[in-house]
Amino acid sequence: MGPLALVVVAFLAYSLPPYLAFDPARSRVPSTFPAHYLFLVGHVVFGSIAMVTALLQIWPWIRRKHPVLHRYSGRAYVFAGVLPSGLLALTIGAATPFGPVTRASDVLLAVLWLGTTWAGYRAARERRFGDHRRWMVRSFALTMSIILNRLIGPVAAIFLEPQLATTFGGNEIAFGQSIAALGAWVSWTVALIAAQLWLDRKPKRRASV
Repeated sequence: MGPLALVVVAFLAYSLPPYLAFDPARSRVPSTFPAHYLFLVGHVVFGSIAMVTALLQIWPWIRRKHPVLHRYSGRAYVFAGVLPSGLLALTIGAATPFGPVTRASDVLLAVLWLGTTWAGYRAARERRFGDHRRWMVRSFALTMSIILNRLIGPVAAIFLEPQLATTFGGNEIAFGQSIAALGAWVSWTVALIAAQLWLDRKPKRRASV
């Protein structure tokens, strides 16, 4: 929990300031419609709530010792985090300035994020706690995939930069859109596949005495 919490705190310390300042000039994403920046601020703020409450959700000590806190943080994760952030993501994702390939990824990610989270919430309400856990592991992976996205982008830029004059014909817009698309698709698909592999892992057999 400690290393993961440090990564989340560092990510939020880097990501939040341009949007908490409410200054469109500091946005890292160019606006594509009049209310784009406000939608983006909402998405980032609610998404940050989702990331923080997700940490509380997976903390084993809280689940064991403080089940009431686990339930309340779970509700905050769903209703003050994923649902508003995911719904805003559908809008800003459909209007992303980073090209149609990234647009398809952003919209699909938003749908999956909302769907897995709601499925997990419904399972908990129906006391199907095994299903609840599995769906929430997938939701957690999608929530945290934004961190992986930010790591993939610079790596993709390093590998693709030598091809700027050849593959991209010197077109920096196509170059930038390719970097964004790689980060968008690889981040959440890798996170979701890793979550599913973890869920499907076979428990280790105890060594015979």
